[in-house]
Amino acid sequence: MNRRTVRGALVGAALLGLAGTTPAYAEGSWSSSIGGWQVNAESRRWDDRNSDDVATLVGFGGCSTDSGSGFSSASVTLYKDVFGPDESQGARTNTCNYVSWGDKAAAKYYFRLTGLKFGQYLTVQDVYTQY
Repeated sequence: MNRRTVRGALVGAALLGLAGTTPAYAEGSWSSSIGGWQVNAESRRWDDRNSDDVATLVGFGGCSTDSGSGFSSASVTLYKDVFGPDESQGARTNTCNYVSWGDKAAAKYYFRLTGLKFGQYLTVQDVYTQY
């Protein structure tokens, strides 16, 4: 197993442990990284069939910005992908941890970087999304 896979597995396990009430088996999840994102950059989209009671969460690990002040926080908004303007499911402040939107209805979703406290570019070594 390479270092990135091990690190992703550890971040995922830590995030699941922090979620507390999250069942052991989520319907779906994916992990990735973010490189040089600016405000309004979007994640990939995923289909939540809502076949379980698992909350939708996004976890960040290894966060940095191009600012001399370093990383403080990022505003992340979850969107429901619909015909016409996509529906905001609310913004959360991620301080290089995990944020949750609770159990969402069946639909296609994605998240967008909607704010960055310091800097113009966000880099996240480990991104973990569960739904």
